[in-house]
Amino acid sequence: MDFDYGKCWDTSKKSWKSTLILAYQSLGVVYGDLSISPLYVYKSTFAEDIHHSETNEEIFGVLSFVFWTLTLVPLFKYVFIVLRADDNGEGGTFALYSLICRHAKVSLLPNRQVADEALSTYKLEHPPEMKNSSKLKLLLEKHKSLHTALLILVLLGTCMVIGDGLLTPAISVFSAVSGLELSMSREHHQYAVIPITCFILVCLFALQHYGTHRVGFVFAPIVMTWLLCISALGLYNIIHWNPQVYKALSPYYMVKFLKKTRKGGWMSLGGILLCITGSEAMFADLGHFSHTAIQIAFTFLVYPALILAYMGQAAFLSKHHHTIHKIGFYVSVPDVVRWPVLVIAILASVVGSQAIISGTFSIINQSQSLGCFPRVKVVHTNAKIHGQIYIPEINWILMILCVAVTIGFRDTKHMGNASGLAVMAVMLVTTCLTSLVIILCWNKPPILALGFLLLFGSIELLYFSASVIKFLEGAWLPILLALFLVTVMFVWHYATVKKYEYDLHNKVSLEWLLALGPSLGITRVPGIGLVFTDLTSGIPANFSRFVTNLPAYHQILVFVCVKSVPVPFVPPAERYLVGRVGPAAHRSYRCIVRYGYRDVHQDVDSFESELVSRLADFIRYDWYKAQGIIETCNGDDCSRSGASSGECRLTVIGTLDLSGTPAFELEETMQPASVSVGFPTVESVTDVIEMQPVERRVRFAIDNESEVDSRDEMSSQLQEELEDLYTAQQAGTAFVLGHSHVKAKQGSSVLKRLAINYGYNFLRRNCRGADVSLKVPPASLLEVGMVYIV
Repeated sequence: MDFDYGKCWDTSKKSWKSTLILAYQSLGVVYGDLSISPLYVYKSTFAEDIHHSETNEEIFGVLSFVFWTLTLVPLFKYVFIVLRADDNGEGGTFALYSLICRHAKVSLLPNRQVADEALSTYKLEHPPEMKNSSKLKLLLEKHKSLHTALLILVLLGTCMVIGDGLLTPAISVFSAVSGLELSMSREHHQYAVIPITCFILVCLFALQHYGTHRVGFVFAPIVMTWLLCISALGLYNIIHWNPQVYKALSPYYMVKFLKKTRKGGWMSLGGILLCITGSEAMFADLGHFSHTAIQIAFTFLVYPALILAYMGQAAFLSKHHHTIHKIGFYVSVPDVVRWPVLVIAILASVVGSQAIISGTFSIINQSQSLGCFPRVKVVHTNAKIHGQIYIPEINWILMILCVAVTIGFRDTKHMGNASGLAVMAVMLVTTCLTSLVIILCWNKPPILALGFLLLFGSIELLYFSASVIKFLEGAWLPILLALFLVTVMFVWHYATVKKYEYDLHNKVSLEWLLALGPSLGITRVPGIGLVFTDLTSGIPANFSRFVTNLPAYHQILVFVCVKSVPVPFVPPAERYLVGRVGPAAHRSYRCIVRYGYRDVHQDVDSFESELVSRLADFIRYDWYKAQGIIETCNGDDCSRSGASSGECRLTVIGTLDLSGTPAFELEETMQPASVSVGFPTVESVTDVIEMQPVERRVRFAIDNESEVDSRDEMSSQLQEELEDLYTAQQAGTAFVLGHSHVKAKQGSSVLKRLAINYGYNFLRRNCRGADVSLKVPPASLLEVGMVYIV
C-alpha cells in the first residue's frame, strides 16, 4: 500500500499485475464497511415505518431503491467522477479543500508564502487564465465570509466522518453478533449479545496501538471470503425461492412502493441509505491505492456481490411472510451454514470497523496539521507503510463512546438512524465541494457542476431528510457530536489565526536584533538556539521578551517556522527554506520547514541533525553565490522581504553535497535534489503578493578533471562560519518556545470572550503542548511566557 503505487500503472503486463494486486488489497482497507451493510439494511428498513405484506410490494420496492442507490451513488458518483478529483493521488474532504484553496484564494491558513506555489506538488489541474476567471471564483475570493463558510462546511464533513468512526463499529459488530438470536432463546439472547458486542469492541480498540500492518495481511482474504459468501447465499436464495426477483430492479417498483407506503415509505429511506455506508472510504483511502485498482475492485467484485446479496434476501422474504418479526440477514441463511457465516460476518465487521477507525485517526491528523484541531499525540505504527497512525487519546474516547452507544441504544434501529445521518452529511459535503472543484479546478462550464449538484445532491437530500426526521430516535447523536466538534475545531482555528495576527503586528525589527551586543549587556553563549515561531519573516515578540528577561542568546541563532501548506506531501528536497537574518557575521538564520497535511513530522533528533546539515549547505551555497560561481535567475542576491529590511531571500535547500567547488548547470525543470532561488513572504493573513515567481534550479556536479579539492579554495570566512556552526552543534541545542495565554481584548463580544478566555484556554491547557508535539527533551527546553490580547 505504498503511495507510489498510484502512479505506476500503464499498459504493460507488469503494471496490470500490480493494479490487480492493489485491487485485491483494497478489499480489506476500502470496502470492509460497505461490504457488511447487508447485515442490517433490511432489518433497519423494516424496523417500524413499513411492514412486509403478502403482496411483496414493500420488499420489492426496497430492493429497487437499494439497487438504484448503489448504482447512482457509489458507482456513478464516486467511481466515475469523484475519484478523479484527487489531490496528488490523495482523496477525502481535506483533499478537495486543498484543491480549491490552490485554485482560488479562499484559504484561512496563516503564514502563506508565494514560494509555496513553486512546490512540485502544488500543481494546478488547469492553470487559470486571468481573463477567463469565473464569476464564482471572483465571488469566493471577494467575500471573506464565504471563506469562513467554506471552512465550516469542511469541518462539518470532518466531524461527521469522526461520528461515523464512532457509530460504524457499534452497528457493524452488533448486527453481526445478533445472528445468535436464531440459536438462543429470547431471554438468553438479551443477556448475551450486548456483552459479547462490547467485549469485541474493547478488544478491537485495545489492539489499535499495534497498528493494522500486523494483521492487515488477513483483512483482504476475510472481506473476499465474505463477499463470495454473500454472493453464493444470494444466488442460492434467488434460484431456490424466487428466480423472478430480478424484475424488482425496475424503477417502477420504487414508484409503486412510495404510492402504497407514503410517509412510512419516505421515513424508511433512513434504513435504505445504510446500503451505501462506507462509499466515502473509496475516495478517502485513495492515497493508498490507485484509481484503477479501486474502480476494478468495486465494479467487478464488490458491486455484483452486494446486488446478489440484497436480491437473495428479497427473494427469500418474498416467500416467507411469517418471519415479519425476524426480518434480517440471518433468516435467509440456511441452517447448515449459519454458524460458519456468523463467524465470517463477525470477522468482516471487525475489518470494516478497523478501516473506519484508521480513517478517523487519519482525518484528525490532517485537521491537526492544518491548525483545525487541538494538538494530540500521533504515533506512526509502521515506518514503511505510509499513513498508518494511532492516536491514543482519540482511540480511548472512541472506545468509551462506542461501548456507551451499544449499551444505550441496544438495537439496530437507533444505531442505523444515527449512522445514516452521519453518512449522508459527509456525502452532501463531498458533493458540494466536488461541484466547486468542477468549476474552479477543472474549468468546466458551470452548467455541468450544477447538473452534478442537482442530480446527486437531490438524492442525498432525500435520504438526509428521512434521517433528520428521526432526530429523537437516534439521529440526535451525530448532530450533537458534530456541533460539539465543529465548535471545538473552529474555536481552535480562530484563536490560532488571531495569535498569528498578534505576532505579525508585534514583531520586532531586524535593527533591534542587530543592535544587541555587549554595550547593552547582551552576551552570546555557545550552542545553537532554535527559536520557534509562526512568523515567516521578522523577529518574533517572544524572542525580544526572552532577551529582555535573560540578557543572552546563543552563538548560532535560528528562527524556525514549522508550517503546513495546502498540499498532501512536500518532497524532502523542497521542505527547507533557509535564509540569513542580518549579515553573515551575526550568525543568525531563518529556516522554514514545510509539511503537507499527510506528511510525517520528523522526530527532534533527526530534525536537529538535518537542520544543521541544511544550514551548512546554505552557507556554502550563499558563499558560491557571493563569489559569482553560481548566478541567481534575476541577479538580485538579497531581495528584501517586505517589512523585514536586511533579510535575504529564502532559498530552497535540497539534499545536495556542496562540499566541493561546483560545476553548475541551470535547469528549468524540478529536480528531486536541488537548490533554488527563493521568494518573498506574504506579510498579511489576507493579502497575497500578486507576482509571477521566477524559479530556476541549480544542479551541482564535481568536476574531477579541472578542479582540485574545494576545501583548499574556500575562503577563511566560509571556513570560519562552518566551524562556528559545527562547534555550536557540539555545544548543544536549546529550543525556545512560547508558552502562551490568550485573552480577548476589552470591548469584545460575549461570544468571543467565551470562546477565547474559556474555550481556547481550556483546550490549550488540556491538549499536548508544542514541546511534546515536537518531542523536545525537557533539558533543552526554554519556555517564554506570552500573553496574547486578541
